[in-house]
Amino acid sequence: MTLNGWMQIFVILALVAAVALPLGTYLAAVAEGRVNFLRPVESVFYRLAGVDPDEPMGWKTYAAALMALNLLHFVLLYLMLRFQQFLPFNPAGIGPMSPRLALNTAISFVTNTNWQAYAGETALSYGSQMWGLTVHNFLSAATGIAAAIMMVRAFCAGGLKTLGNFWADITRITLYVLIPMAAAMTVFLIICGVPQTLAGPAHAITLEGAHQVIARGPIAFQEAIKLLGTNGGGFFNANSAHPFENPTPLSNVVETWSEIVIPFALVFMLGRMVRAPRQGYAIAAAMAMILVAAAGCVYAAEAHGNPLLAHLGVGHAMGNMEGKEVRFGTAMSSLFTVTTTGTSDGAVIAMHDSFTPLGGLVPMFLMELGEITPGGVGSGLYGMLVYALLAVFVAGLMVGRTPEYLGKKVQAKEIKLAMLAVLILGISILCGTAYALNTRSGLGSLGNAGPHGLSEMLYAWSSATANNGSAFGGLSADTKLLDYGLALAMVLGRFGFMIPTLAIAGSLAAKPKLPESAGTFPTDGPLFVGLLIGVVIILGGLQFLPALSLGPIAEHFVMLAGKVF
Repeated sequence: MTLNGWMQIFVILALVAAVALPLGTYLAAVAEGRVNFLRPVESVFYRLAGVDPDEPMGWKTYAAALMALNLLHFVLLYLMLRFQQFLPFNPAGIGPMSPRLALNTAISFVTNTNWQAYAGETALSYGSQMWGLTVHNFLSAATGIAAAIMMVRAFCAGGLKTLGNFWADITRITLYVLIPMAAAMTVFLIICGVPQTLAGPAHAITLEGAHQVIARGPIAFQEAIKLLGTNGGGFFNANSAHPFENPTPLSNVVETWSEIVIPFALVFMLGRMVRAPRQGYAIAAAMAMILVAAAGCVYAAEAHGNPLLAHLGVGHAMGNMEGKEVRFGTAMSSLFTVTTTGTSDGAVIAMHDSFTPLGGLVPMFLMELGEITPGGVGSGLYGMLVYALLAVFVAGLMVGRTPEYLGKKVQAKEIKLAMLAVLILGISILCGTAYALNTRSGLGSLGNAGPHGLSEMLYAWSSATANNGSAFGGLSADTKLLDYGLALAMVLGRFGFMIPTLAIAGSLAAKPKLPESAGTFPTDGPLFVGLLIGVVIILGGLQFLPALSLGPIAEHFVMLAGKVF
């Protein structure tokens, strides 16, 4: 590790903090309806959809509207992928996706996972990329933010029977936040050299005289929302490691920044909406500390290098550069790895399968925590709030008081729902991995034997359940078992976690908001930050320790012994 590498990491984090604070204030204004300069445009959409944006919704109605919209868009995306050969803008003449791969892909983009068991440049037409994937990058991101806003409203006052209107929330989030930010970033990426064209593939003659087909297309706009919306689905199979998605070190800085700026801004939005900014700072501090520690662990592991390569006489003065871009280096590759797996983004600038065992363990562990550091847009905030409720419950048990958080009593119903949400993640990841590794199809998908083979499968189920979408590249994912199995994991990870969370919001909203007293456990100081981190690691992460011990940890000791599978 070098001082220069650490300076690069902290400069990006400082840029995130500088923008996330004012952006959080702006997001609070949007959530509270104080930003309305596009009200005439909003009204057109409401009239076309036949909805009343002022109709109050309880949590069940809000959840039903959310699920109905996502179900409708899943069906539309599935049909689009199955019949993409009939869509305009298909200069390469790409045919339809298979039924099971279309199902997997449609669920993937609706759930903000963006798992890609295909090569985007050869499997999708421009029409599918624009009207299918890019549209759902906006939809899934707006859905997550809307769910987070709804949960925050539950803490704003007491005796609430309604928590806003889903149709108004998703429209305003898209119009006032996602589209302007994505448009600005698109212009920046085009300036950096990212293509944005409807022309067909380019043709070139190489230095050896061979003919080469160079894929291109409407990339810049999809790249922008892919990162800002923590989606991660790339136009190209190589994702953000491809020079047409991420052409320069400067574009890499902005792309890394864009993955985590909205998730952190949403935490500061919480503080503004509950009129207690320090509450947002405390949660942001817990997220940031885990993120920085994770970046340090990956950086240390990758900078140390792979002793197996050293024994072969391969120089590793720059660390373990296998699978990494020389133009980005070890420090930036390490930071991007933890930002993409600490959120539900899943974009990559380095191949995680080529990391050292401990370097690959960290992104896997971040996903298994539930991707809350800082997490996906919206999902990171409401996921961390679930852990905050568990933290105050643990504190209440230790001091013998009824736990409270942001003025709301936390009782048995909320804790049962919180544990249901947390356990769904563990059941999906561990049971899915165990089942896959006990089938011929699952074992046939592995590119490696031994501990690394286990890591490949564990990573896949962790990624799908956490709605991340990245993978260890040795896994062959387009099989009947994994197309259907991982699709189920994506649904459980998204809606199996989200619906109990919305139910918690409905329960808390109806309770009175209590003023602070001498017996109130403070949730805006260092003690709570430490407690919250402990609860996240112990309840969220340690359930996966046995599996991680058999996978990347065992592989680490195998590597030190000079052996390879």
